Amino acid sequence: MEKTLSRLPDAELEVMQALWQIRPYPAHTAAIAACLNRDWKAPTLIKLLSRLEDRGFVRAEKEGRANLYTPLVSQEEYLRYESRSFLNRLHGGSLSSLVAALYPNAKLTDEDMAELERILNREGK
Repeated sequence: MEKTLSRLPDAELEVMQALWQIRPYPAHTAAIAACLNRDWKAPTLIKLLSRLEDRGFVRAEKEGRANLYTPLVSQEEYLRYESRSFLNRLHGGSLSSLVAALYPNAKLTDEDMAELERILNREGK
């Protein structure tokens, strides 16, 4: 059964990106805070992690007084979801529209074309 994902607000995505950097799991709140580029207070981080738990992105567990977190959605899963969502929302699902937007005035090299062809052939199977 495939998970139903939703787009994360920027602050929650930052927390997930920090959590994905940490191994092994479960991770302490302090370890997550250390990986963030922000100086959030503990209650702010705990609130964001609570929201991520409610959305099904993390599992929280208590160890004494500490909160420990394990991601339930991998970085690869979320990247795939977000990329497909972006492609559908902004380009109507058209890969050629996306590529044209990325390279409006530039010519693709033979290597670029070969890489795109390889990706398309892999995805078509």
